[in-house]
Amino acid sequence: MNDSVAERVWTRYSSRQRWWRFAGLMLVAMAVAWSLGTIDIIWPWVWDAPAQIGDLFGRMVPPDVSQLGTIVRVLIETLNIATIATFFAVFLSLPVAYISAQNTTPNRATLWLGRFILVSSRSVNTLIWALLFVAIFGPGVLAGIVAIMFRSLGFLGKLMGEAIEEIDRRPVEALEATGASRAKVILYAIVPQVVPTFFAVSILRWDINLRESTVLGLVGAGGIGVILQGAIDTLDWRTVATILLAILVLVIAGEALAAWLRRKVI
Repeated sequence: MNDSVAERVWTRYSSRQRWWRFAGLMLVAMAVAWSLGTIDIIWPWVWDAPAQIGDLFGRMVPPDVSQLGTIVRVLIETLNIATIATFFAVFLSLPVAYISAQNTTPNRATLWLGRFILVSSRSVNTLIWALLFVAIFGPGVLAGIVAIMFRSLGFLGKLMGEAIEEIDRRPVEALEATGASRAKVILYAIVPQVVPTFFAVSILRWDINLRESTVLGLVGAGGIGVILQGAIDTLDWRTVATILLAILVLVIAGEALAAWLRRKVI
């Protein structure tokens, strides 16, 4: 009786599965150990980091507000970079999303072209795009706007393309059965179904771009990062503290505005 009861005891994993899980964990641990061994970490600096952090924060107190007017002006410039770049990226992403969706793309060549554009945009970090466009347009706001726009194109196009692929096909088929043109099918059967996603994704991307635009100045692409880099280079830590607080306020305000817009339009 006891043997039969023991045989029916439930276990989450079989013995074979437990061994496979143990082997997987060992492989992960070995990979992490190998990775740590291949990078040059100066461990005395790591142990000294808490003291250095405390010293750095001590130099930031109290924040220097003597340049607050300049900081506010550049914050507005940063906001403009994010907003303008998002505006253009939204409209440029629509045709890319259309040819990237399997149920709307004209042919396989355009499908792969759209997918290539999306992958290319998302594979390159915003700062790398900014470095590239600073070399093309020179330092300034224009390079930052184009960099944010190119980075946003892949994000917006991919999510919009997926939304198009998930639409209900019945309205499309009904309009096609009546002999409606392709433009009317898009306008009356596809667009109404993806409008909520369009607004949600656009607002989300603007919120992300607002954060990314704060660091573009580190590579000369305009925004508040320009004066932040200057303050760091001159070891003006009290001004650095003021700039960081200003960025925090901007990001929180942007988050609140984005949440309000989502409630209003979705």
